[in-house]
Amino acid sequence: MKRLLFTTLALAFASTLAAVETVWLDTLDLQSLHQSWGHPQINRSMREKPLTIAGQVYERGLGTHATSTFRILLNRGTERFTASVGLDDAAGTDGSVVFQVLADGKRVYSSGAMKRGQAAKLVDVDLRGVRTLQLLVTDAGDGITNDHGNWADARFTVSGAKPIAYVVPPEAPYLLTPKAGPAPRINGPLVYGARPGHPFLYRIPTQGTRPMMFVAAGLPATLKLDPTTGIITGLTPPRGEYALTLTAKNGAGQATRPLKLVSGDTLSLTPQMGWNHWYAHYNRVTDVMMREAADILLRTGMAEVGYDYVNIDDCWMNAEADAKRKPDPLRIGPFRDAAGRLRPNQHFPDMKGLADYIHARGLKAGLYTSPGPKTCAGFAGAYQHEADDARLFAEWGFDFLKYDWCTYGTLVTKPTPLDEMQKPYRLMGDLLRQQPRDMVFNLCQYGMGDVWQWGAEIGGQSWRTAGDLGFELDRIFEVALKNIEHRDWQKPGAWNDPDYLQIGYVGNARGEGLPEPCNLTPTEQYSFMSLWSLMSSPLFFSGDLAKLDDFTLNVLCNPDVIAVNQDPLGQCARVVKLDDEVFLLVKDLADGTKAVGLCNAREAPVTVTAKWTDVGVSGKQAVRDLWRQKELGTFATEFKSEVRRRGVVMIKVGAP
Repeated sequence: MKRLLFTTLALAFASTLAAVETVWLDTLDLQSLHQSWGHPQINRSMREKPLTIAGQVYERGLGTHATSTFRILLNRGTERFTASVGLDDAAGTDGSVVFQVLADGKRVYSSGAMKRGQAAKLVDVDLRGVRTLQLLVTDAGDGITNDHGNWADARFTVSGAKPIAYVVPPEAPYLLTPKAGPAPRINGPLVYGARPGHPFLYRIPTQGTRPMMFVAAGLPATLKLDPTTGIITGLTPPRGEYALTLTAKNGAGQATRPLKLVSGDTLSLTPQMGWNHWYAHYNRVTDVMMREAADILLRTGMAEVGYDYVNIDDCWMNAEADAKRKPDPLRIGPFRDAAGRLRPNQHFPDMKGLADYIHARGLKAGLYTSPGPKTCAGFAGAYQHEADDARLFAEWGFDFLKYDWCTYGTLVTKPTPLDEMQKPYRLMGDLLRQQPRDMVFNLCQYGMGDVWQWGAEIGGQSWRTAGDLGFELDRIFEVALKNIEHRDWQKPGAWNDPDYLQIGYVGNARGEGLPEPCNLTPTEQYSFMSLWSLMSSPLFFSGDLAKLDDFTLNVLCNPDVIAVNQDPLGQCARVVKLDDEVFLLVKDLADGTKAVGLCNAREAPVTVTAKWTDVGVSGKQAVRDLWRQKELGTFATEFKSEVRRRGVVMIKVGAP
């Protein structure tokens, strides 16, 4: 009997041992792994060499590039995850990364900043009972250059269901924003800055049935209003503040709204809004496309909620013949004429005519170049012709300049000293201020040198705080939280820019592909707009305007949400952490109320509570649902709501 019992126990133990197996990370489907540059590499580094950390070579593992995210479904079948992590030896000397592991949304491992040559660190995480896992490789706060991170010898110890790559559950589009009624509603900023004596252009953004008549009481003598279009033109009056009262009237009613015009040195007193072609059309952009964009902003009603810039990105200049890039033959030619003037390519036959076309519709025109010899896409840059180009852009009539670091990096030492980072932007900032028209200056240099600390000082009105968002759209919550770390440097006329709104139809950034439905769920697209509005970030839509549908317009065109973005205080929301992936965003508004985002970055719905002590109010508070434009009632001490997977519920809180 004892022998039989011993045999039974031995067989059971052996069966248990047999049930435990190893699943290597590199055997999972990596299609859902997103990273900022390139593609994940199986059993080799991003340089397509053996995985090597501090001289130690590893046969198996995953080579990736910060910033990367890989979500894995465990279904409580995995016992442990182990790996050796570090920066690959083939990466450049300026690379630095942080490895993180999140189990069911809670951070269970962080490597801290790691550089090349540093010995690998061991990851050993107990995953018993865990449903979902996230493997993150982030930059260490200094950009993503050469951030080649290795998950070496990465494996799961599995006793049940095998780990599989997480697949986002399908979700049908749904509409939150009520349709605008026939009566006028005046939108847009409550304050507007311009420089004295410069050409002035402002289109009063107004929803409602046309025809409509406009009046602007208190308008200075240097300005005039077209009463049928609502477009104000002329010259900016002498320095000072001018209190205007705008009125719009049609057969369904009348609306009135104040606008403070500030004539002085500060432009962009509220975040810029508009459209940029890049993530939809890349090197396919044409003059015809840009003119159509202006018309579409009017036809769809986007202009009536404040989108007023129509911005060309890269590829409008000439490029050199290049067998590798194979540019369109109509985009190949001399960079400049005999006098040194920059030459647009054949798809842009009349740059002044293009700007005039956009201006005739009451909208503003934006342009792009680089301080380097070439742009990121290999087209003509401004290097050693900065003064010529600034004058030319003003002569053409452009109102906005995006200045992209690109090949300027090949002209400076590595690592680049702060004064060298600032030099090209300080030069162009000074040149733009000397021009006889207002040109908003956007510093596109990916957050290097803590640009948020000095961007305004050298003449910028906005600056990118990180890399191209097109490579990490699945990380909008993480990108927002990183951007918010710089909130203390933001103010009217000085905006932190985490890149463009990419919803609706966008082209894959890795291949600069044709527009297709973005990989964000409808809820994530609402979250995108909510986060950017709560941060007071510039709102530039960069999807295909020709493929706008009711859902995308519903996300882009909610005037209550946009009003939070355009609030005159210009405050970026502060974060109230509830756990690693659930948090509040709280933003003070000029009228004394608070805008609050109940944010859920988890992979499942969760109930989020906004306690008045966290929001910074006390006593009974009235709550308005901003997306639904609906009053929800009065609440004594808190407001709670279920928030969808990777969703944001956006409310306004104030005394009843």
